[in-house]
Amino acid sequence: MIDMLAFGIVVLTGVYLCALAGVSLFIPSRATRFLLGFAGSERVHYLELGIRFVVGGAFVINSPGMLAPRVFTIFGWVLLVTTAGLLLFPWKWHQRFAEEAVPRATRYITLIGLCSLALGGFILAAAIRSSAT
Repeated sequence: MIDMLAFGIVVLTGVYLCALAGVSLFIPSRATRFLLGFAGSERVHYLELGIRFVVGGAFVINSPGMLAPRVFTIFGWVLLVTTAGLLLFPWKWHQRFAEEAVPRATRYITLIGLCSLALGGFILAAAIRSSAT
């Protein structure tokens, strides 16, 4: 049951990244507004951390059967460790960082879209491979 749930979360992550790519490439203003919303409130901050924790755990659980299992194991652990690190800092610090970093990053929204498409596609291909075995 846990394996199926982890697989579903991995697939949803790939779909999310592909959707983010589509919005970034075709409606960049909407993608920019979405990305600026991260760490916008304490509630959103903790929601983001919860999602990161669940996604990181799903990658760690699902990675052994995926294409490039070591890559996805490391990716999952990076999400888990950085999420734990963010829990140590007040959300206001995260908010200040996001207020400075996100506007700079969104200048390259097309590149963000292309990278999201590549990563989302790779995740989906790796997950499909795991379901075929």
